[in-house]
Amino acid sequence: MSDRNKLITSEGYQKLRDELDYLWYKKRPEITKKVTWAASLGDRSENADYIYNKKVLREIDRRVRYLSKRVEELIVVNYSKEQEGKVFFGAWVEIENESGETKKIRIVGKDEIYSDNKEYISVNSPMATALLGKGL
Repeated sequence: MSDRNKLITSEGYQKLRDELDYLWYKKRPEITKKVTWAASLGDRSENADYIYNKKVLREIDRRVRYLSKRVEELIVVNYSKEQEGKVFFGAWVEIENESGETKKIRIVGKDEIYSDNKEYISVNSPMATALLGKGL
């Protein structure tokens, strides 16, 4: 995996850490209790609570495994004075089209583009590739 695919802003990194902590320390124990309770009822083959919560537990475990590995390999990029006056990873950039309409975007890592923020674009996108390193 190229280093470009490992880049993340400090805000994005914190969101992933928060999700991992939430899943591991809050959600997983909650679901584990439900599975234990449902299992204590007896026959598991037709126990909807047991079957459903085991599925949820597997999904949580899958996401926890992914996040644990991903968080370790990420490279957090913080702002430095050398980036001043240039388009850089993590920067907010205002772009203008031919008709004069402007749009504000932020260049972020691939783990951040799926957030609720529609102004985020991937560092791997053609637009970000064209903008990176350009002067302001």
